[in-house]
Amino acid sequence: MTHETLDIKTNDGTCPAHVFAPDGTGPWPGAIIYTDILGMRPATIEFAERLASYGYVVLLPDLFYRRGPYAPIDPKPAFASGNFAEVAAPMRAAVNKQQAADDTLFYLDALTARADVKPGKIGVTGYCFGGGVAIVAAGTYPDRIGAAGAFHAGNLATDDADSPHLLLPRIDAELYVGAAEKDHSYPFEMQERFKQAADAAGVTYTHELYEGAGHGWTQTDFPIYNKEADDRHWRELIALFKRTIG
Repeated sequence: MTHETLDIKTNDGTCPAHVFAPDGTGPWPGAIIYTDILGMRPATIEFAERLASYGYVVLLPDLFYRRGPYAPIDPKPAFASGNFAEVAAPMRAAVNKQQAADDTLFYLDALTARADVKPGKIGVTGYCFGGGVAIVAAGTYPDRIGAAGAFHAGNLATDDADSPHLLLPRIDAELYVGAAEKDHSYPFEMQERFKQAADAAGVTYTHELYEGAGHGWTQTDFPIYNKEADDRHWRELIALFKRTIG
C-alpha cells in the first residue's frame, strides 16, 4: 500500500490531506472520508489505511484546516475529564457542514485527477459530524458522488437551514445511515423525520439501528468503541461501495 500527503488548495486556504492506495497501478474506485469533530489523528489515519486495503484510493482531508495547525487530539482524556465540549469547541467553530461540503469540490478534483483512480463517481463516508457532511456533499455534487455512508451522525433532520435532510431531493447517490441506539444527537423522532424525508425524495437508502452502540462506536480511540458494531459498519460500508462505485 502507498501513502502520501498533499496540500489541497480551496477557496478558503490550504487543506492538508492523506492519500492511501493499494499497491499496483489500478485504477481503483476513489473514496473520501469525513472525520468526526476531533479531526485528524492517528486513529483516523489508520481508518483510511484500512479502507484502502479493500481496494480503494482513499482521500482523508483535514476538515478543520481553517482553524490552522493543531496537535492531534487524544479523545480519551477529553471524555474522561468531562470537558469534551470544550476540547471540541475550536473545531466546531472552524467549519460547518456546508463549508466542508463546498470544500469537497477540491477534494474530488484532487482525487479524480489521479491516474490510479477509476473514472466515474466516487464514494464518501462520514462519522459523527462527518456523517452529516457526507450527506450534504452527496446533495451538493450528485453528478460526482455515487455512494454516501453516514455512521453515528447527529442532527441529520433538524429545523436548521443547513440540516442535511434538506439536501435529500438533490441526491443521486445510494445512502447508508447507521444510527447509534444511544445517541442524544439523533433520537428516534429525528430518525423517523429523516426517513420520511428520504422516502419523499425517492432516495435509494438503507437506514439501520445499531442496537447497544453509542455515538462514536466506530472510532477505535473512543471509550465508546464497540468492535462488534464496528465490524458490522465495515461490512455494510464495503457492500455499499461495491454495489455502487465498484
